Formats: sequence, C-alpha cells, structure tokens
Amino acid sequence: MSFSSDAKRELCRIPISRKCCAQAECYGALLYANRFDRGEARIVTESPDFAARLPLLFKKAFHIAFDRLPEEGAGKRVFSIASVDKLAALSAAFGYDPGSSVAHHINFAVLEEPHCRTAFFRGAFLAGGSVTDPAKGYHLELSTFHLSVNRELLTLLREAGFEPKSLTRGANHMAYFKQSEAIADFLTAIGAPLAAMELMNAKAEKDLRGGVNRRVNCDAANLDKAVEAAQSQIEAIRRLLGRTGLEDLPPKLSEAAKLRLDNPDLTLTELAALCEPPITKSSLSHRLKKLGEMAEGGK
Repeated sequence: MSFSSDAKRELCRIPISRKCCAQAECYGALLYANRFDRGEARIVTESPDFAARLPLLFKKAFHIAFDRLPEEGAGKRVFSIASVDKLAALSAAFGYDPGSSVAHHINFAVLEEPHCRTAFFRGAFLAGGSVTDPAKGYHLELSTFHLSVNRELLTLLREAGFEPKSLTRGANHMAYFKQSEAIADFLTAIGAPLAAMELMNAKAEKDLRGGVNRRVNCDAANLDKAVEAAQSQIEAIRRLLGRTGLEDLPPKLSEAAKLRLDNPDLTLTELAALCEPPITKSSLSHRLKKLGEMAEGGK
C-alpha cells in the first residue's frame, strides 16, 4: 500500500456523526469527483476504505443510495448516481440550480462552520487528492476538473491558515503543497495525524542522514587537503635536505622537519603536540612554511 492510501485509510476511520459534516464531506467528494453535473454524479476511487465509506456518507447526509456500485474485485471502484430526483436533492442541498448552472462554484454558505470546512477538505482529498511518499519527496495535491472550484478552494485553505500553490495540468486544476510542514499540518487538520507524524519522522531521518553525509564528505575533503599539504611539506623538506643537513638548520626548524618526515600521516595539531615543548598549530604551520620557502629559495 502507498503512503497516500494509508493516509486515506486513516481518514476513513473517522466516525460519521454529524449530518452537516457528512454533507460537507460529500460536497468535497462530489466537486473533486470524476463527474458531477445535471446528468450524473460519479465518484471513482482506488481506495477500498473510501469505497466502504461512501455509501455510509451519502446515507447519513442525504438518505440516498448509489444507483451504481463497484463491480466485485474491481481495481477502480465506480459509484454513480443518475436518478433525476437524487441529483435534484444533491443540487438543492448545495444551493445549485442544475438547469441554469454553467460552472460549479463552492457555496461558502454551506461551509460556515469550521468543522464543516474540515470535512469538506477531507472529502476533496479522499476523492481527488494524493500525497507523495515522504521517503521520495514532499507533495500533496487536490485535483478537480472545475476551475472556479479550485480558485475558491485556495481561498478556503488560506482562510484556514494554509498557503497552497496552484497549477493547471491539462483539464485538471490543482491546489498543492510542497513543504513538509504544510503537508503535515494539512493532514493533521483533516484527521490524519498518524500520517503526518510518519511524514515528519521520515523528514527527520532524511535530514539526519543528509547531515551525516555532509559531515562525512566534509571530513573526507578536509582529510584529502591535509594529506596533500603534508605531501607538499615532505617534498619541500626533502629538497631542502638534498642541499643541507638537519643539523645545519635552526633547532626549531630542524625539529619541525624531522617530525613531519617521521609522521607523514599526522595532522598539524598532532605534530604540534609532539614538539618539545608542545607548541600551537599555527606556530608549527609557520615553521613548515618557512622550510618550504627555504626549499623554494634554493631552486
């Protein structure tokens, strides 16, 4: 099962208690359904949990049964209402005149209560929404065929404290979120806190893994630089000693040259600690730099 399917399963466990919220959830499902017009209301879903919830929702909301139910074992489950009387009842509940409506709009008057708006969002997500597996990325969208509905949903979401973006892809008009925190907040708001928690846990794990990888890469790059610097120092010392001996160098430079030759793998900090007495990393770096200048000067 996908992460999106798991989120919808969690949403479908929410009890259908208030009639007003049942109507609002049906409203969201119809506006984000495969078809909702004067000829038919058709909802198509691949979610077995939503398929089990739909008949109960419409019975609670309108005392209406679907005219067509999914075939046994179907992958895509199709629910349809084609009865003129049933479609008229749905239109009346949402303030539509099926004979004159050219395009669907969201009737804000039937979504005045916050709990009804939440139910509307839930229905829209169950019928026309999806959310990406957080292990792969962060994307939640609500897709409808109705341009005006999408625009008005953006207004509702913003009034609820969300900041969705919008795009059109073919005949589909979408409100979507790309930020993990926004997706988690939306899932929590519509009744899927477990999915939201799973998303944030996946993000935390991904961030931790990314942080570890960055530190490892940084450490590896620093080590490479240290090895290259040590090799350059050793080559310079060897060139210098090709012309003179350690005993001919000032004591501090002689000590630095011997320590570097004897300990090619140690860092400057580790080498500085071996000096007698121990010195700072910058002091040792200065001595090695001086040896390099003497080697270059004798070319």
